[in-house]
Amino acid sequence: MIKSVYLTTTEPHCGKSLISLGILEMTLRRTKRVAVFRPLISQDDPQQRDKNIDLLLTHFHLDIRYEDTFALTKARATDLIAQKHEDEVLNIIIEKYKALEEKHDFILCIGSDLTSEGSTFEFDFNARIASALGSAVALVGRGDKETIEEIVSPIFLAIDAFKSKGCQIAGVAINRAHPGQSDDIKNALKSTLPEDISSVSVIPANKMLASPTIREIATALHADVLYGKEFLHKQACDYMVIAMQMEHYLERLRPNALLIVPADRGAIILSALQAHSSNSYPPLAGLLLTTGEGPAMTVRRILDGLPSTLPILAVDTETFETATKINSVHSYITADNQDKIVTSLRFFNQYVDTNVLEKHFFHIKPRGIPPRMFLYNLQYWAKSNKQHIVLPEGTDVRILRAAKYLIENDVVDITLIGDAKEIKRVVKRQGLRMDLQQLSIVNPSTAPQFQSYAKTFYEIRKSHGVTLDVATDMMQDVSYFGAMMVYKGDADGMVSGAAHTTAHTLRPAFQILRTKSGFSVVSSVFFMCLEDRVVVYGDCAVVPRPTADQLAEIAISSADTAKTFGIEPRVAMLSYSSGESGTGEEVERVRTATHLAQKRRPDLLIEGPIQYDAAVDEGVGRSKMPHSKVAGRATVLIFPDLNTGNNTYKAVQRETGAVAIGPVLQGLNKPVNDLSRGCTVEDIINTVAITAIQAQHV
Repeated sequence: MIKSVYLTTTEPHCGKSLISLGILEMTLRRTKRVAVFRPLISQDDPQQRDKNIDLLLTHFHLDIRYEDTFALTKARATDLIAQKHEDEVLNIIIEKYKALEEKHDFILCIGSDLTSEGSTFEFDFNARIASALGSAVALVGRGDKETIEEIVSPIFLAIDAFKSKGCQIAGVAINRAHPGQSDDIKNALKSTLPEDISSVSVIPANKMLASPTIREIATALHADVLYGKEFLHKQACDYMVIAMQMEHYLERLRPNALLIVPADRGAIILSALQAHSSNSYPPLAGLLLTTGEGPAMTVRRILDGLPSTLPILAVDTETFETATKINSVHSYITADNQDKIVTSLRFFNQYVDTNVLEKHFFHIKPRGIPPRMFLYNLQYWAKSNKQHIVLPEGTDVRILRAAKYLIENDVVDITLIGDAKEIKRVVKRQGLRMDLQQLSIVNPSTAPQFQSYAKTFYEIRKSHGVTLDVATDMMQDVSYFGAMMVYKGDADGMVSGAAHTTAHTLRPAFQILRTKSGFSVVSSVFFMCLEDRVVVYGDCAVVPRPTADQLAEIAISSADTAKTFGIEPRVAMLSYSSGESGTGEEVERVRTATHLAQKRRPDLLIEGPIQYDAAVDEGVGRSKMPHSKVAGRATVLIFPDLNTGNNTYKAVQRETGAVAIGPVLQGLNKPVNDLSRGCTVEDIINTVAITAIQAQHV
């Protein structure tokens, strides 16, 4: 079952409230743990609630605080984006979404309204948000256009835009279609839409749903309510500008029309009230008086003495200007309008194949975890069970910037290794404004545990010719000291390599921490954050040419690592051929490794040998391995050797702009991870979070 659907429109005023009501009612048949979420709302006034959110919370009696149902106001988001802080906007949205996700089985996300001048940007940003949240997308288009082409073209453009961001399309609906065009619209869509979009609906226009209430008209036109405040809920199904004499206009009255009348036409005002009260004429919605003069005092005396039966509004604008403005007033489905809600739900159930939609919604398998959600989850998971991480390169300014962020955001506890005075000088010189008292600083040569560490290292390595004097010298090295902190339980994990070689980081880990029971090799993976999902590459950094047995071990370790980080492991053992087609020493090594891994871990989906394209592309996978559960959907890709893996991850990173997080070591008793010497502050933060999560599972 998918966790969320992102409901969005192709253009303004498509009528997504009708669809949101139907989707939520449909979902509530399966679970009561349902939430509503809007990434961006238009209202800056905290006293004014978003109409879409208020409708759903109120009608379905959802037990959710209003302030938990949205992330940002549109104005605040626009301001942050203008300051080049788009990532911060996405992070805030994800954080608010995750808080709801913890407590609910399903979340209906509602996109922005596309009514501002930057609606093109809004549309693209909706696609980015849906991708970041990993939500399936439900698209709503408008059917009140002249030609079929004008109706369906925005849908096709929207599908391309969302799919380019890696989003899955759960369904398409055209709302407010002209009578008699429904079948033509549906046929035009079905003949062109991709096969995986099985839910296509066309909902006809409904006069009552499209008609604004007198209250909405009064608000839009800034009108004064002179009489009949208790009737503002009435709907104006038609507008009539009255300029004729009484005996002529009365014959033309239409049901539930709002009459637009110059304020000085007392005879029309009074006769309209009489006609409304008479069984001989249709009921009216109200009167809208123009020109700002107001009725004459004699007319007002009559109105004041009559029981209120119609709402009467007054505006300052001229009659023609008023009639022009009123055509731009849009109607909304609000929580207090039960007639509209009932009609909306009836139309949804009548014109949407809920069986198909429900099946599609609740049986979609997301392709993978979205990259931004993955990056957010790293810190979220790390915070959930805070660990203590040691950073041996305490004077590196990138390490200090990362430590500042991690401490201030309460992600981990940190120990820096280095001279405290030198670290303070770097902090002051860089203007970092960090409170060093929130972390610990250890200088190996003056640390109280130094002699104990040296003696322990001697005991571990004396069979390899290490003397106590050599062990004492080795403990002066920051990487050895940090690894010993982890070994002795004074820290839960170590991250190094920003200023040291990979060998300098890994050698102490191999010598002190050693491999887990049942494992013979330490290997690594990279988390490859592609545009639409995160996949795991292994091994791309440690083992040059693994044997079949080692390759099987790497596959199992990589699958377990993937599972630790919320990625469903579907393991592809890569080679230059797929299935049984290839022969030769290299492919046989991969084939043997596959059989060994399957035998050791029958609970895992592991298949091979398989080519890279067949592993990641569903079309190629179906063609080359039609019965495979991994082909086309692999999330863990195991390379046959270091040469292939290292070159592939770097090629993908450079050519696609993917974020490569790693190498993440696996197979050690306790976690140690290596940074590249060209790492960024964000790389360090991510690697520390990963190390903390690994420590949680030791």
